[in-house]
Amino acid sequence: MDYFQTLSTDFFQQPTLKLAQSLLGCVLVKETAEGIASGYIVETEAYMGPEDRAAHSYNNRRTKRTEVMFGEAGFVYTYKMHTHTLVNVVSGPLEKPEAILIRAVEPYIGIDLMQKRRGTDNLKNLTSGPGKLTKALGITMDDYAHSFSKPPLFIVQGKVPNEISVGPRIGIDNTGEAKEYPWRFWVTGNPFVSRHQKGGTSK
Repeated sequence: MDYFQTLSTDFFQQPTLKLAQSLLGCVLVKETAEGIASGYIVETEAYMGPEDRAAHSYNNRRTKRTEVMFGEAGFVYTYKMHTHTLVNVVSGPLEKPEAILIRAVEPYIGIDLMQKRRGTDNLKNLTSGPGKLTKALGITMDDYAHSFSKPPLFIVQGKVPNEISVGPRIGIDNTGEAKEYPWRFWVTGNPFVSRHQKGGTSK
């Protein structure tokens, strides 16, 4: 199946804050035995590594979970939060453990399969959150440390957003001033964004 053009490894070499915005409009694709499911990325959050109190790698914290973040950009960083798997794009240079959380996608291919996995026909609620989208697309911890440039979990070129909004990240209240950093990016006006925030600025 033709998914436009798979992103090259060079694409992921962009600085993290720029990459978090460049990913908007790209298509996140997962191939499984059940079929193919995909969605346009419409919301991301950047985590800036050792200096970012909200990052898992704050203070260069190196564990079995964060190990992939110290490697090359463009690889999959999955982790568990409660019962949900969350998916991130490793970013930044080698040994600079930064990452970008994919917070929401707009359903594209395999909508019936995604609805079956999520147990809902509500399209707007299908993938409008980081735990929702991984369940819908079939992303699991088995995807950890794989490259986003090749199957089964990969990102391809999509459509460039007309406008991008910027605001603080979500769900990181206990991180001091880091909770105020404007490192959340979303496609302005897109109905599949996880949380529509008043006061976000446009770029």
